[in-house]
Amino acid sequence: MRVLLDELNTPIVLAPMAGGPSTPELAAAVSDAGGLGFLGAGYLGAEDLGGRIKQTRTLTSAAFGVNLFYPSAPSPVTSFGDYVDQLAREFPVGEPRFDTDAWAAKLELLIADPVRVVSSTFGCPSPEEIARLHAVGTEVWVTVTSVAEARIAAEAGADALIAQGGEAGGHRGSFADRPEDDTADPLGLLALLQLLTAAVDLPVIATGGVTTGAALAAVLTAGAAAAQIGTAFLRCPEAGTAPLIRDAITLDTPTMLTRAFTGRRARGLRNQFMLDHQQAPAAYPEIHYATGPLRAAARAAGNADEVNLWAGQAHSLAPELPAGELVRQLSLEAKEALNRAVSIRIQGY
Repeated sequence: MRVLLDELNTPIVLAPMAGGPSTPELAAAVSDAGGLGFLGAGYLGAEDLGGRIKQTRTLTSAAFGVNLFYPSAPSPVTSFGDYVDQLAREFPVGEPRFDTDAWAAKLELLIADPVRVVSSTFGCPSPEEIARLHAVGTEVWVTVTSVAEARIAAEAGADALIAQGGEAGGHRGSFADRPEDDTADPLGLLALLQLLTAAVDLPVIATGGVTTGAALAAVLTAGAAAAQIGTAFLRCPEAGTAPLIRDAITLDTPTMLTRAFTGRRARGLRNQFMLDHQQAPAAYPEIHYATGPLRAAARAAGNADEVNLWAGQAHSLAPELPAGELVRQLSLEAKEALNRAVSIRIQGY
């Protein structure tokens, strides 16, 4: 069934950066430039998502995709109550709560009003859900961080895998987020690509730290069918990136993984809040809702030490360019890098 990757003029997929950066304008610009734009549906209601799909269609006639957060199981209050109480003594906090991020309603919307691709993060749709999407002509891509997850996605009927390396900004797309996993480093993108292409016979889209054309060329050479790129687009004028983050990613600040803001591991620019709360529990989305007010207050005050600044490890290389121009620049740089590699090989190195 999978045909869309073969149709793209350039092997660039826009990462679906939920929570602000993802906009119809950004998705449309990437698709119009020959890549594949994506809308991040995380944290949106079904009605709001429907409006954004409609708006994107007014901006482009090209294909685009929608990303959904697969729902997790509720976390027991005993796992996060003390942490929220601790935060409340110093910061404004909200009520920790569980929801499914309107998974069922969004799925029904996308079956009634199909797009070319639906991708999932945090888990894999059931075989029945994938079959329903296939029935309306929609491809299903699943974000994976390991060979075990890739095999689950393949068995469920996924059309492609989004291989998320440990370098990637934002939330880890792992099916489960367990404290015991912290004892092992997440797989880097090149290692993950090699393992997946050897284990599963599905196209792989590489994501994590791909910010330049040379990096795009590298993952294509390593077997990826395309690269999913997010951080590089954060400074584009079409992105809904908060000014605080636009400024912060230009610096050489190191990144780190944290659960402090949302209860699920995510990579962002290291700041004081992350350093002060390195033992934050695994409880998503409960902690996400609890820290909402403190994050909003920090953004309003321009306080980069108390807000999540999600970004990949190569964030300082993100240019300030219109999205279409960035797609074309990355494509050109990748072609030049591939030509250099061929030239070196011919010379006998």
